[in-house]
Amino acid sequence: MTVRTRFAPSPTGFLHLGGARTALFAWAYARRFEGVFILRIEDTDLERSTPEAVQAIIDGMQWLGLHHDEGPFYQMQRMDRYREVIAQMLEAGTAYYCYCTPEEVEAMRERQRALGEKPRYDGTWRPEPGKTLPPVPEGRKPVVRFRNPLEGEVTWEDAVKGPITIANREMDDLIIARPDGTPTYNFCVVVDDWDMRITHVIRGDDHVNNTPRQINILKALGATPPIYGHVPMILGADGEKLSKRHGAVSVMEYPAQGYLPEAMLNYLARLGWSHGDEEVFTMEQFCSWFDLDHLSRSPAQFNPEKLAWLNNHYIKAADNERLAALARPQLERDGADFDGAPPLPAVIALMKERAATVVELADAAMLFYRQPRPDPALLAQHLTDAVQPALADYAERLRAVAWDKASLSAMLKEVLAAHKLKMPQLAMPLRLLLTGQLQTPSIDAVIELFGRDVVLARLQR
Repeated sequence: MTVRTRFAPSPTGFLHLGGARTALFAWAYARRFEGVFILRIEDTDLERSTPEAVQAIIDGMQWLGLHHDEGPFYQMQRMDRYREVIAQMLEAGTAYYCYCTPEEVEAMRERQRALGEKPRYDGTWRPEPGKTLPPVPEGRKPVVRFRNPLEGEVTWEDAVKGPITIANREMDDLIIARPDGTPTYNFCVVVDDWDMRITHVIRGDDHVNNTPRQINILKALGATPPIYGHVPMILGADGEKLSKRHGAVSVMEYPAQGYLPEAMLNYLARLGWSHGDEEVFTMEQFCSWFDLDHLSRSPAQFNPEKLAWLNNHYIKAADNERLAALARPQLERDGADFDGAPPLPAVIALMKERAATVVELADAAMLFYRQPRPDPALLAQHLTDAVQPALADYAERLRAVAWDKASLSAMLKEVLAAHKLKMPQLAMPLRLLLTGQLQTPSIDAVIELFGRDVVLARLQR
């Protein structure tokens, strides 16, 4: 059997963290078993589905590198197939026309509630042996309902939650086509999974209630149900449902905030799954390890600090040219002057150690691409009469020193010894004069990057 998984989002909004994690798990499972990963867009909700949301899903998948093997398939382009299957079910007696209006169905449910019964469709139009159906109302278009079994139960071995059993009497006859003939979500999903030979359905546990209905429809069609695994939701750090204030935003906001896709993938992989104590791993390792047995049955909690820590790890390991390309647009927006300045990849190499995001990295790199404007109060504090002679001596020696970090460091120590000063007494005014700020990486590394002409010009000025 070839493993075939799918990610099937509804394009009614952006691709959020929960959806991205579901896609990652389905993708990784297919990759582990050299199977097929399918992207399917479930766009039958015409009122809420938008082309912009479709594009946001595709952009998010591309940014994460979760490339599909087949698709994207669009349900709205498969209407003829759904109608063909509905016609077959009507002919086989596994589906039937129902002429009840929504108001009539709601009235029957109100009567059931009043009697303390579970509200449900009462089978008014369900054909039964010896039963006389009501006369067909003139001019009224029917829905099509699935003829759900009345007895027995649906049991499946959920790959995450374990065995689940739902009695058939708990389910009423599901509408599978609306009065205008448009098929409904649960029906389209069944036909798609059947036609696309899906072997494993990995999805959020908000779909658990849909599963017994879908299994019954598949059995009515003579199809073998796939293996289902329902993953618990992601909660905020406070234990509440993930919302925008927790970071439940479009996945595509994360690259704008300076996150790398490999950090996001690594983070999402650990939200509800584990492999021993491994915290940092490549996607190749993840795919080789990933199984459904180690998916947690408990909700995962989103921790932005952990994501930032992982992002810093991947920034430190990332190629400097790549990081420079990501940071450059922000630097340009901030008015960076690259003329005569150090190469951006070299600056990135110096600054990336402490940056949690590419945005922070660009902010830090900016000190090399703007004229310094030291605070006069800080200059008065650090550029004292005792320091001035040492500073002049340092500037003079800069003209002849070999321009590498080791030589610059040795020369700085010679000046400190000659003038009986400690490192901060000279390093602080140097930082202020060269960058306008007191916090920088090692001063000799900063000076090496600026270059002799820039350093001398700024000290003289």
